[in-house]
Amino acid sequence: MRSSSPSLTASLIPIGVLILGLVTLIIIFGAEDIQRLGQPLLLLAAVTSVLVSVLFYRRTAKAFKIGIAKAATQVLPTVPILLLISTVAATWMLSGVVPTLICYGLEILNPTLFLFTTCTVCALISVLSGSSWTTIATVGLAFMGIGTLWGYHPGWIAGAIISGAYFGDKVSPLSDTTVLASSTCGVKLFPHIRYMMITTIPALAIALTVFALVGIFHTGNTDAQSSGMVDALHRTFAITPWSLLIPLITIIILALRAGTKLTLTASTLLGIAGIFAFQPDILARLEGVTETSISTHIAAVCRLLVTSTSLSTGNDRLDDLVSTGGMEGMLPTIALILCAMCFGGAMMGSGMLFTITHAITSRLSKTRNIVISTVLTGLMLNSCTGDQYLSIILNGNLYRNLYRRRGLEPRLLSRSIEDSTSVTSVLIPWNSCGLTQSAVLGVATLTYLPCCIFNIASPLITIFVASIGFRVRASLRTSVAA
Repeated sequence: MRSSSPSLTASLIPIGVLILGLVTLIIIFGAEDIQRLGQPLLLLAAVTSVLVSVLFYRRTAKAFKIGIAKAATQVLPTVPILLLISTVAATWMLSGVVPTLICYGLEILNPTLFLFTTCTVCALISVLSGSSWTTIATVGLAFMGIGTLWGYHPGWIAGAIISGAYFGDKVSPLSDTTVLASSTCGVKLFPHIRYMMITTIPALAIALTVFALVGIFHTGNTDAQSSGMVDALHRTFAITPWSLLIPLITIIILALRAGTKLTLTASTLLGIAGIFAFQPDILARLEGVTETSISTHIAAVCRLLVTSTSLSTGNDRLDDLVSTGGMEGMLPTIALILCAMCFGGAMMGSGMLFTITHAITSRLSKTRNIVISTVLTGLMLNSCTGDQYLSIILNGNLYRNLYRRRGLEPRLLSRSIEDSTSVTSVLIPWNSCGLTQSAVLGVATLTYLPCCIFNIASPLITIFVASIGFRVRASLRTSVAA
């Protein structure tokens, strides 16, 4: 009689198909084409999971429906957020917010300390907002433009932005992932945050040190070239400090904890208002008409929100920088996220994900090995489910009883999950976080991956700290989530 539970060997087949296909795509087409070619690859891995489990283990359609529903519950709410991020990027560019920040940044910031400053500022804003996505989609775009004009490699710019943004997202009490990780593991929020500082502060210090060293040895554009860029921006946009009211109001809305969707909607509306207030002729230039009726303006605004736009600045590098993709430009990312959702749902519905995780956790005893396993499981879940929220929940539920049986305090579990699952999601090319930040910043995930020093250092430091036993002790009492 055939078993209804897939074996470990069978469970690894879809992951093997995914990894083999990914490596093949990178070798043939390069890392930049992962987003375009990853959709059929994820669907192929999902189909493989379904076929193996149905043909050899008699898995029912009901099981797959449950798996897909569980994945969809976590993934589908990100779709409207992605569309809103694309509208914020378009309106903040065309209202002059991003060009103004770029101009002031080129004039005020020190090129040598650029990456260090970028990481620090993104960290502060993310701590205040509790959202890495919002931080990257707003000030991250400005830093991306500044660094590009100074000749920094896009991977290093994106790495500094993401490192800072995910530090803030990880330790902010306003962050949904921080709250989710602590509550899933049964730990009060602020004890969880304080315990994370043991590994988070060293990881950020390492990242800032690396970014400072890269800046010291960087040889980029000259001051004359930067001045030429500033002049071109002034010719194209009305650069005014009044446009900075838009990000200021956005920060206030974030501080009021209005929620991601409401904040992004308000930011888009502020950007639209800024187009009329600060760039009154921009719509006419985009449409190539001189008519200024209300209906024409409404149609033009709808088009810039939905479709791509481009402006001629007289500088090819700036032309690429100030172009926007609108919702249309986000559709390939959304399609890939939906394909990742199908793969994650198939792996859960087939029972293969449970088989793999059970094989990992069944023979663990030493504290170091348990923490290492938690970290590796976080990476695997991010790869298999394509969503960090679902990965956090699954990781917490998988290890909670094991940590209790081994007498380990739940804070160690919640910290290990944050140091792995939360911060590594952005490093997976088909994870919703990796796809989103790649689309927003215009840098392939595998291009910025080696430059995300904080995200790489966090899981390594948590393994090191657990290995030496620093502040790792038996649980004398169980913390209860607030």
